[in-house]
Amino acid sequence: MNPEDLQRLVTVTMPYGKYQGRLIADLPGNYLNWFARTGFPPGEIGRLLALMQEMDHNGLAGLLAPLRQR
Repeated sequence: MNPEDLQRLVTVTMPYGKYQGRLIADLPGNYLNWFARTGFPPGEIGRLLALMQEMDHNGLAGLLAPLRQR
């Protein structure tokens, strides 16, 4: 994980699906867990979804709050 990835969580939106247009950081935990069970998509979006799922699962999503204020 690098610091740029954390910033991307609060700036990149979901490009498709039920939550299209929503920030990766704002995706619900059950949606992230579904990806964890079925497989994350390839590329950057999959990497960011996996990171967000890990943060959400471990209760660390609050660490993104300061990044949202930038």
